[in-house]
Amino acid sequence: MPTQPEQEAYNELYYYTLSHVDPSFIHQYIVDAYAAQHADENTKPIKVAFALIGLYLHIEKHYSGKHIQEAHMRLAKKKKQWPVFDLPAHRGNIGVSDVLRTKPGPERDRAINEWSASVWEAWSESHAKVADLVQYNLYSHPIFSIGRLK
Repeated sequence: MPTQPEQEAYNELYYYTLSHVDPSFIHQYIVDAYAAQHADENTKPIKVAFALIGLYLHIEKHYSGKHIQEAHMRLAKKKKQWPVFDLPAHRGNIGVSDVLRTKPGPERDRAINEWSASVWEAWSESHAKVADLVQYNLYSHPIFSIGRLK
């Protein structure tokens, strides 16, 4: 469960990314990083799965936030029961407050990517499970299998 200062930092970063003019939609990266970093035993499996899928597509496959959002929409239509992931004790060396302390603009945008990578690495025990989930549920869709959304 995030602390009040973390939640406030997330809210501020949330508004920053929503107002960002970059068409790659970096907002999706912070939504997924924050969800994966703050998941607990009460978090719904779909939220954790989508956060990890988003991080996988961003960090491993270099998808834009817009394409991750499209992937999430396709996945939501396809699968009804999502796997439960083991929660790692450590969730990364970078947090939302660290990102928010960086200068707005390219420096902060790089920090968002570094945060995403840090959170994704913290879930390393789940990487194969996430990759299999994506392969089975997403890449079997014709628009993704030809690489059009990369």
